[in-house]
Amino acid sequence: MIERLAVVGLGLLGGSVAKAARVRGLARSIVAVGRRLETIEAARHDGTVDEVTTDLARGLRGADFCLLATPVTTLERMLPAVWAAAADGAVLTDVGSTKASIVAAADRLARERPLRFVGSHPMAGSEKTGYGVARAGLFHGATVVLTPTERTDAGALARVAALWEALGARIVRLEPAAHDRAVAAVSHLPHLVADALVDAVVRMDAGFFEVAGKGFRDTTRIAAGSPQMWREIFHDNRAALGEALAAFRKSLDHLEAMVAMGDGDALERELDRLKQVRDRLG
Repeated sequence: MIERLAVVGLGLLGGSVAKAARVRGLARSIVAVGRRLETIEAARHDGTVDEVTTDLARGLRGADFCLLATPVTTLERMLPAVWAAAADGAVLTDVGSTKASIVAAADRLARERPLRFVGSHPMAGSEKTGYGVARAGLFHGATVVLTPTERTDAGALARVAALWEALGARIVRLEPAAHDRAVAAVSHLPHLVADALVDAVVRMDAGFFEVAGKGFRDTTRIAAGSPQMWREIFHDNRAALGEALAAFRKSLDHLEAMVAMGDGDALERELDRLKQVRDRLG
């Protein structure tokens, strides 16, 4: 049982954690911290949280568990203030899409004040944003990556894992840099490719969108995500994303060459190989 859960940033992920914690009875009280009261008051009115505030120090006061759910660049800038305001012994975690820089910043701060931070990344986002689309079941069956280091407190790691598991998630542990390479490949690259697919049609003839069916809409759905959020993610993880893009170019060049070669049997074999790999994902 969390005595006082502070959720900093009440968008899709932060709001969904707050809703799930309330529905499942995981916290005795929940406080939401946001930039504008008018955007977080809805959570108090619907009973998801007990208190709302725009004052970070007030929100973190007395909280034994703090979830940081702001955009990645905001989060990194905010960490010193979080460290100054958090209660002694508090457990801190986040939902950032990149981990190496955030975890490194937390480790530096922990040398001055030994708060207990564990990096988290729930793979459960959406192209939609904001508290209005938050839901208690968002994390059921989702994967949450934890990124402990050799300095991570074992008790804090256990508490953070227990929270995500109580929300229905499956836990995977990765070193922060390995996490960033993995999500560059399976999350950040697909988003950039979806953007490129939309742009490719525009470059050919924007009128072709008139015949776009469900397949194109499904494939490019994530391109409808927040440009500001994805700009921050791409910038923060640009080295790993560059590696993923290089691998994608090689794959695209390979498939392009097979199409140009005109060997239908060879192309089918290659497509079948890739289909079998994809089928194993479920």
